[in-house]
Amino acid sequence: MDEHKRIAINRWLIKAGHDLKTAQTMLITDPPITDTVCFHAQQCAEKSLKAFLTFSDIHIEKTHFLPRLIELCRGINSSFDDLKEAAIALTDYAVEVRYPDDWREIPLNEAVKAVKNAEEIMTFVQRELHSRNG
Repeated sequence: MDEHKRIAINRWLIKAGHDLKTAQTMLITDPPITDTVCFHAQQCAEKSLKAFLTFSDIHIEKTHFLPRLIELCRGINSSFDDLKEAAIALTDYAVEVRYPDDWREIPLNEAVKAVKNAEEIMTFVQRELHSRNG
């Protein structure tokens, strides 16, 4: 793998990790900031999937729609299908929680699940990258 590609993948994963840490941190504030938790959980998943697509030399579309990113990843490895439910659950948080027009109070249990979904996707991608990178 060339150095430029390795750096790009690493940057996607670093940003995904930052989003996950932000989500986890906002989850334990008092009171928890659940809209921010969910937004950053979605961003973690999105950036993790884009890291895998970068690794796989697949053009990264400008989309927040996680099922589409899963579909692209699935074209390389069908086991990405296992992440479809988590991706669907996170997708709306890319936009829905960011603006006051679409705002709603997100219950704590929903925010906790969003973080678990993000962790599942990020961990899966990291394992895939590690196994493919030797």
